[in-house]
Amino acid sequence: MTKGGMESVEVFTSEGKGRGLKAQKEFLPGDVIFAEPAYAAVVFDSLTHVICHTCFKRQDRLHRCGQCKFAYYCDRTCQRAAWLNHKNECSAIKRHGKAPTENIRLAARIMWKIEREGSGLAEGCLVSIDELQNHVDSFGEEEKKELRTDVESFLEFWPPQSQQFGMQFISHIFGVISCNGFTLSDQRGLQAVGVGIFPNLCQANHDCWPNCTVIFNNGNHEAVRSMFHTQMRIELRALSKISPGDELTVSYVDFLNVSEERRKQLKKQYYFDCACEHCKKQIKDDLMLAVKEGESKPSAETVKEVIQLSKDTLEKINKARMEGLYHEVVKLCRECLKKQEPVLGDSNIYLLRILSIASEVLSYLQMFEEAADYAKRMVDGYMKIYHPNNAQLGMAVMRAGVTHWHAGLIEAGHGLICKAYAILLITHGPSHPITKDLEVMRVQTEMELRMFQQNEFMYYKMREAALKNQKIQVMPEPSNETSPSLFHKKE
Repeated sequence: MTKGGMESVEVFTSEGKGRGLKAQKEFLPGDVIFAEPAYAAVVFDSLTHVICHTCFKRQDRLHRCGQCKFAYYCDRTCQRAAWLNHKNECSAIKRHGKAPTENIRLAARIMWKIEREGSGLAEGCLVSIDELQNHVDSFGEEEKKELRTDVESFLEFWPPQSQQFGMQFISHIFGVISCNGFTLSDQRGLQAVGVGIFPNLCQANHDCWPNCTVIFNNGNHEAVRSMFHTQMRIELRALSKISPGDELTVSYVDFLNVSEERRKQLKKQYYFDCACEHCKKQIKDDLMLAVKEGESKPSAETVKEVIQLSKDTLEKINKARMEGLYHEVVKLCRECLKKQEPVLGDSNIYLLRILSIASEVLSYLQMFEEAADYAKRMVDGYMKIYHPNNAQLGMAVMRAGVTHWHAGLIEAGHGLICKAYAILLITHGPSHPITKDLEVMRVQTEMELRMFQQNEFMYYKMREAALKNQKIQVMPEPSNETSPSLFHKKE
C-alpha cells in the first residue's frame, strides 16, 4: 500500500507486533526513507510564548496573534502558514476565555482537521486516524481517570457550532495522542518543545537496535525553491544498509539502559513486551553493568553498595540542578566518582551518567579542563555501548569536542568534532541546523590545528588574544531533562 510520496515503504502485518512498515527498495546509511509533515501539532503549555507555533523554532522576539493573544509566530510567513489550523482554535480560545492544555489543544486540532477533510485517508498518509492504535483498553485506573478529565475539558472547549463527535471517538483520539504523540524539538534538537501526530511514523515498530532514526526538521520558510524545504516535518532516516523487504524499525526509548529496564519502560508507556534480539539475548547488558577487572576485583556486595550510592547521588543531583546549585552538583559528582572508579568498569551506565552530568555542568561553569577529561571518558564508554550511528552518541561526541576546544585541547577537540560530524551527517543530514553548526566548527578547528602544528607557541598567543577580545562562548545552561525521547508520553 503506497500513497503520495510514500512509494518506498509499505504497511504490512508484522508477526506478533500488528502493523509495521517495510522497505520497498534498498537504502544506505543516511538516506531519507520518507519525510512526513505533522497531521496536527501543538507547542507545550510551558513554552507557548517562546516557541513559534508553526515551525517550533525558539526565537527571541515572536509576533503574537492579535485575536486570541495566545499563539506566537516567527513572522508573517509563519503566521499565514498557521491560519488554516489556527482559525478555529483562535475563535474557540476567545469564546472559552483561555487556552486549554496541550492535550486538549492537540485533540481539537485533530478534530477540526477531520471536520474539514473527513477521517478517511489524508493525503500522503498510509493509514487513517481511525485506524491508529489507542490502547484505551490497556489503561490503568489512573490513566482512565486522566482520560475522563481530558474528555470533560475537551467538551467544555469544543464550540457548539463545530461538528459534534461521540464520546467513544473523542476517547479514541486521546488514546492515540497518549501512545502515538511524537516529541517535537527546537531547531538545536536539545529541548522538547511540543507534541505532534504523524500517522505514517506511528506504523514503524520498535527495536532497541533499530535500522532507522527519526529526526524532527523545523523546515526553512526562507527557502523558495520547493514547498518541501520549507515545511516542518519528521524524516525517517536509514542508520544501516536496508534491503527491499526488510522491516523498518525505530527505537522508542534510549538504549542506555539494561534490557530489563528498557522492557519495563516499553511495557509501561507503550503496552507491549519487547522481543527484540538485544532484549532476548540481553546483548550489551554485561558492558552496561561492567565492574573493574584485575587482581582486586570488587565483591558483589561492594558493587551493590556502589550502585545504590550512585542511584541516591543521582536523586540528590536532580534536586540540586532543579534549584540551580551547580557547584553542589559538581561536589556530588566528584564524591560519587571517587567511590565508583575503583569498583565500576569504564562502560558501566551508573559511572557514565555521573561523567555526563559532571562534564556538562563543569563546562557551564567554564571549568573546561576537568570537564574535557570527564567528557572523553564518557564518550569512550558510549562508543562501546551505542550503535555507531546513534543520534544521542553523535550529540554527546559533539559536546565533548566543543568542551575540548574550550579547554585549548585542539587536537582532541578537532578529532571529536570530526567524529560527531560523521555521525550527524547520517542521523540528521547535511542541511540540519546542528550539522551546519558542526561543519563551521570542523572548518574552524581544522584551521586552528594547522596553526598549532606549525607553531604551538604562536597558536596559544593568538588564541589568548582572540579570547580576550571576544567573549568566550558560554555553554548553554544544563537542562534538567535528558535529550528528548522519541514519543511524548504525558507524565
